[in-house]
Amino acid sequence: MKSFLPAEIREIIDFDGSLTYQSQFLDKSIESITEHIIWRNDPITMFGKTYPQPRLTAWYGDEGVEYSYSKIKMKASQWTPELYLIKSKLESEINTTFNSVLINFYRDGLDHMSYHSDDELELGINPTIASLSFGETRIFHLKHKFKLDLEVIKLPVEHGSLIVMKDELQHFWQHKISKTTKKIGPRLNLTFRKIY
Repeated sequence: MKSFLPAEIREIIDFDGSLTYQSQFLDKSIESITEHIIWRNDPITMFGKTYPQPRLTAWYGDEGVEYSYSKIKMKASQWTPELYLIKSKLESEINTTFNSVLINFYRDGLDHMSYHSDDELELGINPTIASLSFGETRIFHLKHKFKLDLEVIKLPVEHGSLIVMKDELQHFWQHKISKTTKKIGPRLNLTFRKIY
């Protein structure tokens, strides 16, 4: 497993929760991570209409771990050796334990994720979520739920980078990956979490 040289950890949000960004955390190819991944493309209902999710997803973790969001229920597939190695490195580096990972695969610029918070009950009160990105750089938007005069944060998320969201962040902030009409390559996102 190839790591980059140590890169500076930038504090992006330091009130109403914490969000840090570290470029060049881990250098892996999308193909090496996804070789044995079983993908899903579940339907999602928004504003009374049902569509296929605008990205592919997968859920891996410890035996019996389940996760639900937007009326989609996922039962964890067994860790692949590659995912388990990445999980172990993350746990060692940020001193947190995880029992699952939600994987999002953005096939092109039209694949996206709308504003949301990772605040499902099974994540606990103030979850720590570690988000690794590989492939194309995409813009990660963050907006405060209540302080509407605050400017939206637009963070370019690069290949091999790590975002750590923790403390009260999911109570006060929402995040998204917007679609783009630019012709761009795929992006893989691994969001490690602990389900209670």
